[in-house]
Amino acid sequence: MAVPVARPHPSAGPEDLRLIARIARMYHEQGLRQTEIARRLHLSQTKVSRMLQKAVEIGIVRTVVTLPEAVHAELEELLEQSYGLEEVVVADVHEGDGSSLRALGAAAAHSLEASLREGDVVGISSWSETLLAAVDSMRPLRGLGADSVVQLVGGRGSPRVQVLATGMLERLGSLLGAPTLFLLTPAVLGSSQARDELMKDPALGEVITAWEHISVALVGIGNIQMSPMLAQSGVTLAPDDRRELAAAGAVGDVCLRYFDAEGKAVETGFDHRVLAIDEAALKRVPRRVGVAGGLDKLNAVRAAILGGWINVLITDSELAQALGNGA
Repeated sequence: MAVPVARPHPSAGPEDLRLIARIARMYHEQGLRQTEIARRLHLSQTKVSRMLQKAVEIGIVRTVVTLPEAVHAELEELLEQSYGLEEVVVADVHEGDGSSLRALGAAAAHSLEASLREGDVVGISSWSETLLAAVDSMRPLRGLGADSVVQLVGGRGSPRVQVLATGMLERLGSLLGAPTLFLLTPAVLGSSQARDELMKDPALGEVITAWEHISVALVGIGNIQMSPMLAQSGVTLAPDDRRELAAAGAVGDVCLRYFDAEGKAVETGFDHRVLAIDEAALKRVPRRVGVAGGLDKLNAVRAAILGGWINVLITDSELAQALGNGA
Protein backbone atom coordinates (compact mmCIF):
# COMPACT_ATOMS: atom_id res chain seq x y z
CA MET A 1 0.00 0.00 0.00
CA ALA A 2 1.42 3.38 -0.98
CA VAL A 3 1.05 5.93 1.83
CA PRO A 4 1.37 9.69 1.08
CA VAL A 5 3.49 11.32 3.77
CA ALA A 6 3.88 15.08 3.80
CA ARG A 7 7.51 15.88 4.59
CA PRO A 8 9.69 18.82 3.47
CA HIS A 9 12.67 17.87 1.39
CA PRO A 10 15.63 20.03 0.38
CA SER A 11 15.58 18.86 -3.24
CA ALA A 12 12.22 20.51 -3.97
CA GLY A 13 10.80 23.96 -3.30
CA PRO A 14 7.53 24.57 -1.44
CA GLU A 15 5.47 24.87 -4.64
CA ASP A 16 6.97 21.72 -6.10
CA LEU A 17 6.27 19.87 -2.87
CA ARG A 18 2.70 21.12 -2.86
CA LEU A 19 2.10 19.90 -6.42
CA ILE A 20 3.89 16.59 -5.86
CA ALA A 21 1.87 15.96 -2.69
CA ARG A 22 -1.39 16.85 -4.40
CA ILE A 23 -0.70 14.53 -7.34
CA ALA A 24 0.31 11.76 -4.93
CA ARG A 25 -2.94 12.11 -2.97
CA MET A 26 -5.05 12.15 -6.13
CA TYR A 27 -3.35 9.02 -7.44
CA HIS A 28 -2.86 6.93 -4.29
CA GLU A 29 -5.74 8.05 -2.06
CA GLN A 30 -8.45 9.07 -4.52
CA GLY A 31 -7.61 6.38 -7.07
CA LEU A 32 -7.55 8.70 -10.11
CA ARG A 33 -5.73 7.63 -13.25
CA GLN A 34 -2.73 9.60 -14.41
CA THR A 35 -4.63 10.77 -17.49
CA GLU A 36 -7.43 12.16 -15.32
CA ILE A 37 -4.96 13.90 -12.99
CA ALA A 38 -3.24 15.47 -15.99
CA ARG A 39 -6.58 16.70 -17.35
CA ARG A 40 -7.70 18.21 -14.03
CA LEU A 41 -4.40 19.95 -13.30
CA HIS A 42 -3.71 20.94 -16.92
CA LEU A 43 -0.45 19.03 -16.95
CA SER A 44 1.05 16.54 -19.38
CA GLN A 45 0.75 12.89 -18.42
CA THR A 46 4.54 12.66 -18.63
CA LYS A 47 4.88 15.32 -15.95
CA VAL A 48 2.32 13.60 -13.74
CA SER A 49 4.26 10.35 -14.04
CA ARG A 50 7.50 12.16 -13.25
CA MET A 51 5.95 13.83 -10.19
CA LEU A 52 4.70 10.49 -8.88
CA GLN A 53 8.17 9.03 -9.21
CA LYS A 54 9.59 12.08 -7.43
CA ALA A 55 7.10 11.55 -4.62
CA VAL A 56 8.64 8.14 -4.02
CA GLU A 57 12.22 9.40 -4.31
CA ILE A 58 11.84 12.19 -1.73
CA GLY A 59 9.72 10.22 0.71
CA ILE A 60 6.32 11.81 0.23
CA VAL A 61 5.08 8.36 -0.78
CA ARG A 62 6.37 5.28 0.97
CA THR A 63 5.37 1.74 0.10
CA VAL A 64 4.20 -0.38 3.01
CA VAL A 65 3.44 -4.08 2.56
CA THR A 66 0.92 -5.27 5.15
CA LEU A 67 0.74 -9.05 5.34
CA PRO A 68 -2.61 -10.74 6.03
CA GLU A 69 -2.74 -12.45 9.42
CA ALA A 70 -2.52 -15.99 8.01
CA VAL A 71 0.39 -15.28 5.64
CA HIS A 72 3.93 -16.06 6.82
CA ALA A 73 6.08 -14.53 4.09
CA GLU A 74 8.81 -13.32 6.46
CA LEU A 75 9.12 -16.75 8.07
CA GLU A 76 9.23 -18.41 4.64
CA GLU A 77 12.03 -16.08 3.55
CA LEU A 78 13.93 -16.67 6.81
CA LEU A 79 13.86 -20.44 6.31
CA GLU A 80 14.84 -20.17 2.64
CA GLN A 81 17.86 -18.04 3.52
CA SER A 82 18.86 -19.94 6.67
CA TYR A 83 18.66 -23.42 5.19
CA GLY A 84 19.42 -22.72 1.52
CA LEU A 85 16.04 -23.98 0.35
CA GLU A 86 14.71 -23.02 -3.07
CA GLU A 87 11.23 -22.39 -1.68
CA VAL A 88 9.31 -22.66 1.58
CA VAL A 89 5.51 -22.61 1.84
CA VAL A 90 4.06 -22.20 5.33
CA ALA A 91 0.44 -23.15 5.97
CA ASP A 92 -1.24 -21.33 8.85
CA VAL A 93 -2.41 -23.64 11.65
CA HIS A 94 -3.26 -23.24 15.30
CA GLU A 95 -2.33 -25.75 17.98
CA GLY A 96 -5.07 -28.21 18.75
CA ASP A 97 -7.58 -27.10 16.10
CA GLY A 98 -7.10 -30.17 13.89
CA SER A 99 -6.45 -28.03 10.80
CA SER A 100 -2.88 -29.09 10.06
CA LEU A 101 -3.56 -31.90 7.60
CA ARG A 102 -6.20 -29.92 5.68
CA ALA A 103 -4.06 -26.78 5.64
CA LEU A 104 -0.95 -28.64 4.52
CA GLY A 105 -2.88 -30.45 1.81
CA ALA A 106 -4.37 -27.22 0.49
CA ALA A 107 -0.99 -25.42 0.58
CA ALA A 108 0.74 -28.29 -1.23
CA ALA A 109 -2.02 -28.45 -3.84
CA HIS A 110 -1.80 -24.71 -4.54
CA SER A 111 2.00 -24.84 -4.76
CA LEU A 112 1.92 -27.75 -7.19
CA GLU A 113 -0.72 -26.13 -9.36
CA ALA A 114 1.46 -23.02 -9.60
CA SER A 115 4.80 -24.74 -10.18
CA LEU A 116 4.19 -27.80 -12.37
CA ARG A 117 5.28 -27.32 -15.98
CA GLU A 118 4.71 -28.94 -19.34
CA GLY A 119 6.74 -32.12 -19.76
CA ASP A 120 7.26 -32.68 -16.02
CA VAL A 121 7.73 -36.25 -14.83
CA VAL A 122 6.21 -36.27 -11.35
CA GLY A 123 7.33 -38.81 -8.78
CA ILE A 124 5.25 -39.30 -5.64
CA SER A 125 5.67 -41.41 -2.52
CA SER A 126 2.57 -43.47 -1.95
CA TRP A 127 2.25 -43.82 1.83
CA SER A 128 1.62 -40.23 2.99
CA GLU A 129 -1.62 -38.91 4.43
CA THR A 130 -0.43 -35.37 3.76
CA LEU A 131 0.17 -36.04 0.07
CA LEU A 132 -3.18 -37.80 -0.09
CA ALA A 133 -4.78 -34.61 1.29
CA ALA A 134 -2.83 -32.52 -1.24
CA VAL A 135 -3.99 -34.57 -4.22
CA ASP A 136 -7.56 -34.49 -2.89
CA SER A 137 -7.34 -30.67 -2.83
CA MET A 138 -5.99 -30.26 -6.37
CA ARG A 139 -8.05 -29.10 -9.31
CA PRO A 140 -7.72 -30.62 -12.82
CA LEU A 141 -4.66 -29.47 -14.79
CA ARG A 142 -5.08 -31.69 -17.84
CA GLY A 143 -3.94 -28.95 -20.20
CA LEU A 144 -0.60 -28.80 -18.42
CA GLY A 145 1.02 -31.47 -20.57
CA ALA A 146 2.81 -33.37 -17.78
CA ASP A 147 4.61 -36.41 -19.14
CA SER A 148 3.84 -39.00 -16.47
CA VAL A 149 3.26 -39.74 -12.78
CA VAL A 150 5.62 -42.30 -11.23
CA GLN A 151 5.36 -44.17 -7.94
CA LEU A 152 8.49 -43.90 -5.76
CA VAL A 153 7.84 -46.54 -3.09
CA GLY A 154 6.45 -50.05 -3.39
CA GLY A 155 2.70 -49.90 -3.00
CA ARG A 156 1.48 -53.37 -2.15
CA GLY A 157 0.05 -53.76 1.32
CA SER A 158 -3.21 -54.18 3.18
CA PRO A 159 -5.97 -53.97 0.51
CA ARG A 160 -7.93 -51.46 2.58
CA VAL A 161 -4.99 -49.04 2.69
CA GLN A 162 -3.43 -49.94 -0.65
CA VAL A 163 -6.56 -48.71 -2.42
CA LEU A 164 -5.89 -45.25 -0.95
CA ALA A 165 -2.28 -45.21 -2.16
CA THR A 166 -3.19 -46.53 -5.62
CA GLY A 167 -6.16 -44.18 -5.83
CA MET A 168 -3.94 -41.21 -4.99
CA LEU A 169 -1.65 -41.95 -7.93
CA GLU A 170 -4.56 -42.59 -10.26
CA ARG A 171 -6.20 -39.32 -9.24
CA LEU A 172 -3.00 -37.32 -9.67
CA GLY A 173 -2.48 -38.81 -13.11
CA SER A 174 -6.06 -37.97 -14.02
CA LEU A 175 -5.72 -34.40 -12.73
CA LEU A 176 -2.58 -33.88 -14.80
CA GLY A 177 -3.84 -35.79 -17.82
CA ALA A 178 -0.75 -37.99 -17.61
CA PRO A 179 -0.19 -41.77 -17.60
CA THR A 180 0.64 -43.33 -14.23
CA LEU A 181 3.44 -45.84 -13.64
CA PHE A 182 2.74 -48.04 -10.62
CA LEU A 183 5.23 -49.93 -8.47
CA LEU A 184 3.01 -52.85 -7.54
CA THR A 185 5.43 -54.54 -5.18
CA PRO A 186 5.83 -54.61 -1.40
CA ALA A 187 7.65 -51.59 0.02
CA VAL A 188 9.84 -53.83 2.18
CA LEU A 189 10.94 -57.35 1.26
CA GLY A 190 11.84 -60.18 3.60
CA SER A 191 15.48 -60.25 2.53
CA SER A 192 17.97 -58.28 0.47
CA GLN A 193 18.19 -61.21 -1.96
CA ALA A 194 14.43 -61.11 -2.56
CA ARG A 195 14.59 -57.39 -3.12
CA ASP A 196 17.51 -57.68 -5.58
CA GLU A 197 15.77 -60.40 -7.55
CA LEU A 198 12.56 -58.40 -7.77
CA MET A 199 14.47 -55.33 -8.97
CA LYS A 200 15.60 -57.42 -11.98
CA ASP A 201 12.03 -58.23 -12.97
CA PRO A 202 11.35 -56.74 -16.43
CA ALA A 203 7.89 -55.71 -15.24
CA LEU A 204 9.55 -53.11 -12.96
CA GLY A 205 11.97 -51.87 -15.60
CA GLU A 206 9.74 -49.09 -16.88
CA VAL A 207 9.24 -47.62 -13.41
CA ILE A 208 12.91 -47.88 -12.41
CA THR A 209 13.99 -46.26 -15.68
CA ALA A 210 11.43 -43.48 -15.15
CA TRP A 211 13.03 -42.65 -11.78
CA GLU A 212 16.01 -41.28 -13.70
CA HIS A 213 13.81 -38.80 -15.56
CA ILE A 214 11.74 -37.37 -12.69
CA SER A 215 11.74 -33.57 -12.63
CA VAL A 216 9.50 -33.09 -9.56
CA ALA A 217 9.41 -35.44 -6.56
CA LEU A 218 6.63 -35.15 -3.98
CA VAL A 219 7.59 -36.86 -0.74
CA GLY A 220 6.46 -37.09 2.83
CA ILE A 221 9.00 -36.90 5.64
CA GLY A 222 8.73 -39.52 8.36
CA ASN A 223 10.28 -39.76 11.78
CA ILE A 224 11.53 -43.00 13.32
CA GLN A 225 7.90 -43.92 14.01
CA MET A 226 6.19 -45.02 10.80
CA SER A 227 3.23 -42.96 9.67
CA PRO A 228 -0.24 -44.31 10.55
CA MET A 229 -1.01 -44.86 6.88
CA LEU A 230 2.19 -46.83 6.32
CA ALA A 231 1.70 -48.88 9.48
CA GLN A 232 -1.88 -49.69 8.46
CA SER A 233 -0.58 -50.88 5.10
CA GLY A 234 1.17 -53.76 6.80
CA VAL A 235 4.66 -52.27 6.42
CA THR A 236 6.14 -52.26 9.91
CA LEU A 237 9.56 -52.01 11.47
CA ALA A 238 10.49 -55.25 13.15
CA PRO A 239 12.03 -54.83 16.63
CA ASP A 240 15.46 -55.77 15.26
CA ASP A 241 15.15 -53.18 12.47
CA ARG A 242 14.07 -50.50 14.96
CA ARG A 243 17.00 -51.25 17.25
CA GLU A 244 19.45 -51.23 14.34
CA LEU A 245 18.13 -47.93 13.00
CA ALA A 246 18.19 -46.36 16.47
CA ALA A 247 21.76 -47.55 17.01
CA ALA A 248 22.75 -45.97 13.69
CA GLY A 249 21.25 -42.65 14.84
CA ALA A 250 18.29 -42.58 12.45
CA VAL A 251 15.85 -39.71 13.07
CA GLY A 252 13.70 -39.81 9.95
CA ASP A 253 13.14 -41.02 6.42
CA VAL A 254 12.14 -40.04 2.92
CA CYS A 255 10.74 -42.90 0.84
CA LEU A 256 11.83 -45.30 3.64
CA ARG A 257 15.45 -44.20 3.19
CA TYR A 258 16.51 -43.41 6.76
CA PHE A 259 19.01 -40.71 7.75
CA ASP A 260 20.62 -39.34 10.91
CA ALA A 261 20.33 -35.89 12.49
CA GLU A 262 22.73 -34.41 9.93
CA GLY A 263 20.80 -35.90 7.04
CA LYS A 264 23.38 -38.57 6.27
CA ALA A 265 21.94 -41.90 5.10
CA VAL A 266 22.30 -44.65 7.67
CA GLU A 267 23.52 -48.04 6.53
CA THR A 268 21.41 -50.88 7.92
CA GLY A 269 20.06 -54.21 6.76
CA PHE A 270 16.61 -52.63 6.50
CA ASP A 271 17.78 -50.30 3.73
CA HIS A 272 18.78 -53.28 1.58
CA ARG A 273 15.26 -54.72 1.80
CA VAL A 274 13.43 -51.55 0.71
CA LEU A 275 12.02 -51.35 -2.79
CA ALA A 276 11.92 -47.63 -3.50
CA ILE A 277 13.85 -44.92 -5.28
CA ASP A 278 17.37 -44.78 -3.84
CA GLU A 279 19.18 -41.78 -2.37
CA ALA A 280 21.31 -41.02 -5.44
CA ALA A 281 18.38 -41.08 -7.87
CA LEU A 282 16.21 -38.99 -5.57
CA LYS A 283 18.88 -36.33 -5.09
CA ARG A 284 19.29 -36.01 -8.85
CA VAL A 285 15.67 -34.79 -9.10
CA PRO A 286 15.79 -31.02 -9.71
CA ARG A 287 12.77 -30.14 -7.54
CA ARG A 288 12.36 -32.26 -4.40
CA VAL A 289 9.26 -31.19 -2.51
CA GLY A 290 8.92 -32.36 1.09
CA VAL A 291 5.49 -32.02 2.70
CA ALA A 292 5.35 -32.51 6.47
CA GLY A 293 3.95 -30.85 9.57
CA GLY A 294 3.71 -31.29 13.31
CA LEU A 295 6.35 -30.64 15.97
CA ASP A 296 7.03 -34.37 16.25
CA LYS A 297 8.61 -34.12 12.79
CA LEU A 298 11.02 -31.31 13.74
CA ASN A 299 14.23 -33.36 13.89
CA ALA A 300 13.30 -35.39 10.81
CA VAL A 301 12.44 -32.36 8.70
CA ARG A 302 15.57 -30.46 9.73
CA ALA A 303 17.71 -33.51 8.89
CA ALA A 304 15.98 -33.98 5.52
CA ILE A 305 16.85 -30.38 4.68
CA LEU A 306 20.45 -30.61 5.92
CA GLY A 307 21.01 -33.82 3.96
CA GLY A 308 19.63 -32.41 0.71
CA TRP A 309 16.81 -34.96 0.55
CA ILE A 310 14.47 -32.04 -0.21
CA ASN A 311 15.04 -28.53 -1.57
CA VAL A 312 11.43 -27.30 -1.28
CA LEU A 313 9.53 -27.47 2.01
CA ILE A 314 5.79 -27.22 2.55
CA THR A 315 5.02 -27.23 6.26
CA ASP A 316 2.77 -25.77 8.93
CA SER A 317 3.36 -22.58 10.90
CA GLU A 318 4.20 -24.37 14.17
CA LEU A 319 6.93 -26.51 12.67
CA ALA A 320 8.18 -23.61 10.55
CA GLN A 321 8.54 -21.42 13.65
CA ALA A 322 10.46 -24.17 15.44
CA LEU A 323 12.79 -24.51 12.45
CA GLY A 324 13.26 -20.75 12.41
CA ASN A 325 14.13 -20.67 16.10
CA GLY A 326 16.87 -23.21 15.52
CA ALA A 327 18.26 -21.59 12.38
